[in-house]
Amino acid sequence: MILIIDNQGQYVHRIWRTLKYLGVESEIIPNKSLISEIKNKKPDGIILSGGPYSVYSNGDKVGNCYKILELDIPVLGICLGHQIIANHFNGKVQKGKSGEFAEVEIIVKDEDDIFKNLGNKLTVWESHNDEVVEISSDLKCLASSSTCEYEAIKHKTKNIYGVQFHPEVHHTVNGPEIFKNFLSVCETF
Repeated sequence: MILIIDNQGQYVHRIWRTLKYLGVESEIIPNKSLISEIKNKKPDGIILSGGPYSVYSNGDKVGNCYKILELDIPVLGICLGHQIIANHFNGKVQKGKSGEFAEVEIIVKDEDDIFKNLGNKLTVWESHNDEVVEISSDLKCLASSSTCEYEAIKHKTKNIYGVQFHPEVHHTVNGPEIFKNFLSVCETF
């Protein structure tokens, strides 16, 4: 079972629908859910949804997302979730030079687990104002674009992944495959 942490993003239900389409049980829960409640659900993986907040000015709005990253459970952060991961591991997030609300081509530098067998170029859907501009030595960059250096990241020793784009929308051509690859990490697919 996959828990989807709701950060009030516009596409949170699309994440749930994509997982349902893939035949995987999932549940959307508020980001302020207690860590004890999350542990009691025994999830195989957690997805931190996107949302309208900024990690540098609305930290209180992301509930327990930072504590979730300390659990020994695979995590996929999408958009705001990606920025929470970078921020938690001492990276830097700031307002982008220009907000991205369009299809973007990303270059996969390291296919790792989530981009396995998807090729080195993907068309994805961006919908964000903030972006990760620096990562710490705990993280590695998996993909970049001409507008954002850190389109996808991974923790070097933990199963924690972040993507700046939205794999849950149909504009991201290989979105379901990205979820399948994450589900393989969670051993639910």
